[in-house]
Amino acid sequence: MTPPPPLGKAARAARSRNKDGVTFDPALDDAELATVRDALARGRWTEARNLLAETGDDWDRRGHRLVVLAEGPSSVAWAREWQLAEPDSPDAAALLACATVFRAVSGKDSPEAARAACLTAARMAPADPSPWLAVLILARRTGTDDERVRAFDQVRARHRDHHHAHHLMAACLAEHQKGDRDDPLHEVYDFAAWAAEQAPADSPLAVLPVVAHAERYRVLARAGVEPGDPARSEHWTSRRARQVMKAAFDWWLEWDVDDNTAGSAHPRRKADLNYLAHAKLHEGRLAEAAALLTRIGPHATRAPWSYPDRDPAKAFRAARRAALGSA
Repeated sequence: MTPPPPLGKAARAARSRNKDGVTFDPALDDAELATVRDALARGRWTEARNLLAETGDDWDRRGHRLVVLAEGPSSVAWAREWQLAEPDSPDAAALLACATVFRAVSGKDSPEAARAACLTAARMAPADPSPWLAVLILARRTGTDDERVRAFDQVRARHRDHHHAHHLMAACLAEHQKGDRDDPLHEVYDFAAWAAEQAPADSPLAVLPVVAHAERYRVLARAGVEPGDPARSEHWTSRRARQVMKAAFDWWLEWDVDDNTAGSAHPRRKADLNYLAHAKLHEGRLAEAAALLTRIGPHATRAPWSYPDRDPAKAFRAARRAALGSA
């Protein structure tokens, strides 16, 4: 089998850098992952094998790394090459499952084939939530509400506080829109509050209520209920909004860890900080937004700066100018 060649610069598109230095690299600050992803794009799948073996059962980190590795345009081909060499490898099966999901989401493969690959990977590693995370990513785009809930339940049965899965469910639930206004008792707010309350004190799920608030804004703005410019929306200044933002910011002050040299920090913490900085900016708390943007550094995420249909690089630059006085 001869997989397609890497696409040069396109193979590194996930780590695209705007001319002003804004990066939207899904690897976030995991430099080792970024290096291995680039190696995989060139067909060196053994480095991916070693990285996943080293990750072990750190389920949040494993899911994060699999998703980033799987997004490459040639990842399916190289995962198949790896599986041919090591047919009993659950890591190869998991990477192939995730990569097939991304092909299905982009219309290049069938959802049925992607789901079958996920179930195969799940059978090879019954304790691993990552194949079910892939099923949830697939159901997010191609499935029903029931399929999303079932996939989320399967992830949570294996890792109760799975970060990425909770973010995905918040996005799904936020899209349940009835009527022409926001409901302060909307199910996504209840879901996020419940997840934050049941998680350990140091869990980044403490920020999930802010994520839910941003996901609701995305839905409401696209429906015309809220202004398309978040700076003109009162969505961020309600009493409930201020309460959840204060709780999340207080959690960050107490629990934030920026030293990732020993894998001590959560692999997706920069995603949480982007949501929190976005919320604090539009709440009008510029000093708090500045502290968060400083900690984010170059690790910007497209969501929520792109909400509802904005250029995320321009929105992130504008946030830095407003809070820090620089682009």
